[in-house]
Amino acid sequence: MKNYLILTVFILTFNLASAQNKLYSSNKTEFSFFSKAPLEDIEAKNTRANSIINLSNRELVVRIPISQFQFKNKLMQQHFNENYMESEKYPYATFKGKIIEELDLSKPGVYSVNASGTLNIHGVDQERKLSGKITVGEKSLLLETLFDVMLIDHKIEIPKLVFKKIAEKIEVKANISYSPYTK
Repeated sequence: MKNYLILTVFILTFNLASAQNKLYSSNKTEFSFFSKAPLEDIEAKNTRANSIINLSNRELVVRIPISQFQFKNKLMQQHFNENYMESEKYPYATFKGKIIEELDLSKPGVYSVNASGTLNIHGVDQERKLSGKITVGEKSLLLETLFDVMLIDHKIEIPKLVFKKIAEKIEVKANISYSPYTK
């Protein structure tokens, strides 16, 4: 119920009444991250994110539930949520931004895009410019991006005891499929 309430708030911020035919919501998402460290590689996937994109003003919002990242090692998942990400205190990572380019995304094709906005992880906002591509189909959009997150930028501390197991820079990959928003 809480997820639907937050998603509803996102929709209202996009002025649904005037942009209904240009509003797309996510119907399938996959976020993954990879940490390459000297002693151990760490990776996890999350398919529970939500996103809205408004083609009329090029704004987009992405919300990722932190506790939904799945690891091969359940103990690693527990440590990720409790010790590093503090997912009870900071349950979501978000990106709120705007596509910079003045593109006509109503026409099918593949478009390189850059979005400028605020990335919030672990309760810390950071202004970012993210690059990716949008594939526009007849009634769908696919947004793909790959970017790095520095743990220090979001005040995520690595205990000295395990600093060789966790990289300071995490590679994040996202694939978000959108379809036209319907009430």
